[in-house]
Amino acid sequence: MSAEQLEIRIVLRVGDFDLDFDESISLEGVTAVFGPSGSGKSTLLRAISGFMAPDEGHVRCGTQTWFDNAANIDMPPHRRNVGFMFQHTCLFPHLDVDGNFEYAIKRRRPHSTPIERADVISALDLQSLLRRRVGSLSGGERQRVALGRTLLSSPRLLLLDEPLAALDRERKAEIIPYLQSLPRNFDVPAIYVSHDVDEIVQLADRALVMASGRAPLHGSIADAVDWLDLQGSTDRYDAGVLVEGRITGHHSRLRVSYVDLGGDKLTMPLVDGVPPGQLIRLRVRSRDVAIATHEPRGLSIRNVFPGRVVAVTGDDNHGFVEVTVETRGAKLRARITRAAAEDLRLEDGMQVFALIKSVTFERPS
Repeated sequence: MSAEQLEIRIVLRVGDFDLDFDESISLEGVTAVFGPSGSGKSTLLRAISGFMAPDEGHVRCGTQTWFDNAANIDMPPHRRNVGFMFQHTCLFPHLDVDGNFEYAIKRRRPHSTPIERADVISALDLQSLLRRRVGSLSGGERQRVALGRTLLSSPRLLLLDEPLAALDRERKAEIIPYLQSLPRNFDVPAIYVSHDVDEIVQLADRALVMASGRAPLHGSIADAVDWLDLQGSTDRYDAGVLVEGRITGHHSRLRVSYVDLGGDKLTMPLVDGVPPGQLIRLRVRSRDVAIATHEPRGLSIRNVFPGRVVAVTGDDNHGFVEVTVETRGAKLRARITRAAAEDLRLEDGMQVFALIKSVTFERPS
């Protein structure tokens, strides 16, 4: 049975900026809304939640109409049963963590399916924080508490507006596993706004790309990453591809895991807690792939896959090119110098070997 849809057909004008949006978002899992500052991401969330009224169009969640300009319908935010989590936590500093939770529970809409307090505390590892004041919490702890309070309002839909933007890399790494567990633990669909490619790759099931108030792409995470790289919307140094493989085993002494990529065996750092047979998603950055025209031997690089060159692309104004190599289980991209490409005489159809120096484990599928 297909999931309900959030249907958004709106035009919203803010000064000189126009948001012109016409998409249906599946109400299951996590949908990322990605784009640079000023592209309309936060404006879109505010229109969905009811904090901003569009000038034209409608917003429908399943069978319920939240906004319809023609029918003069504009349901207020508190009746839409949406949980909105901002970059800044907006916790009540005069209450302890437990007091913030009780506030959310008291404000639940009647007849909503309750999310249990004990389940939230357990899933977000909050038991030790309950008696602490907000001012004593670290940035990562605040975000976990804010997420818990949002969940305890028992929302039909979560809207997460760059919740990790204010955190450093260490704090982000601390909270991402909790965000990853939301769909599994609470079955609440989420729309996750970010301008960080790594975040959406780790957290989302699908992506909606925003640019100048429009949505030029709505599809899989892999499609979004490819589109962003082609449009130059990401740092070329961080360009790459997403691949899916199946864990075939682990070696605890060597601290490595083995992954099948369409018949090629990839060795990667040990992935704890993922059993053999589980599909996983990996990100392979183009900077971490090298090319050889003959099978190399005596290298520390463990992952050497035979393949065929399907594209060599580059800008004449830069000293690098990107080489796309089709292997048995994936299309990989390598970022190498123009000089190296010319020395190797790379061209479409040529048989080569792709050397993967490292991969990033993103999350179970």
